[in-house]
Amino acid sequence: MSQRPPSMRDVARRTGVSLSTVSRVLRDAPGVAPHVRERVRAAADELSYVVSRNASGLVTGRTGRVAAVLPRLGPWYFGTVLSGLGDVLSEAGLDLLVYRLGSPEARDTWLRDLPPRRNADAVITLSMDLTEDEYRRMDRIGVPLVFTGQRVPGRSCVHVDNRAGTLGATRHLLNLGHSRIAYIGTHGEHGGKESVVERLSGYTEAMIESGHTPWHVAKSAGHRGGEHGMGELLSAADPPTAVLAETDEIALGALRSLRRAGVPVPEAISLVGFDNHEAAAVLDLTTVDQEPRRIGAEAGRLALEALREPASTGTHVCTPTQLLLRRSTAAPRSTRGLS
Repeated sequence: MSQRPPSMRDVARRTGVSLSTVSRVLRDAPGVAPHVRERVRAAADELSYVVSRNASGLVTGRTGRVAAVLPRLGPWYFGTVLSGLGDVLSEAGLDLLVYRLGSPEARDTWLRDLPPRRNADAVITLSMDLTEDEYRRMDRIGVPLVFTGQRVPGRSCVHVDNRAGTLGATRHLLNLGHSRIAYIGTHGEHGGKESVVERLSGYTEAMIESGHTPWHVAKSAGHRGGEHGMGELLSAADPPTAVLAETDEIALGALRSLRRAGVPVPEAISLVGFDNHEAAAVLDLTTVDQEPRRIGAEAGRLALEALREPASTGTHVCTPTQLLLRRSTAAPRSTRGLS
């Protein structure tokens, strides 16, 4: 039979002080003499007493948890953002609670029931593409909100300078001497529509300012979309000499298609991704690094700031991008075509 875990009352008995005094010591509340505080902490250590999160919540009104809401647990991006977020919350002594809302039905149920109202002290969304009505329903939670992957006026947000990222990547290819540069994107069907629009915008701006015609194909997200997009480009009468992908996962699918077709990279086609996926370095893929771990960490810091100072909402953090040059890009070869 297992032994009952020690309670706050056991600590009070051992030290000979009141239950309320023990509670103030363990919550670091003022009003307790230093020698009494030291005695209570020593007794708690001797008994291996751990403060109950639920019990302390009755006093502070806090749950000690921050909720993250995201459309799905994959791909790699969301896991990396959660990792950065979790690190910041852990340092602050807070737990991370994750809600996956992968379908319109799940999102509607969540917005109707609003479980974070009783389960979390703050809510952080990850690329959720909320409507105006959904923003209003989120406000009913009654806790600080932080949005990532989008700009929301009057609300705390963390977003990436996606347009600058693709603008710089396209200019890099133009400076290498490429003119037939294609772009493989998505429809944003799995969240992150703002980033989809901004990345395409940066590419399009760079092409037009250089006097070249943009060449855009839209496919599904992930490796399969990259394979199909590159297959379509290779079937063109005059294929591109360089391709910029909306994400690294699309770029990796495109790379697979090129290898199957026997098209050398970068000798025949240069390839650039976006994200700095962990596989990008292994495959020597030139990519735009958006530091998803940093995005999560910045969101966590905004949530902590809002918990400390409830009036400190509406802060926008725009994280920069960096083009990482690897061996998947080079100047176009002198003879056009793929033969």
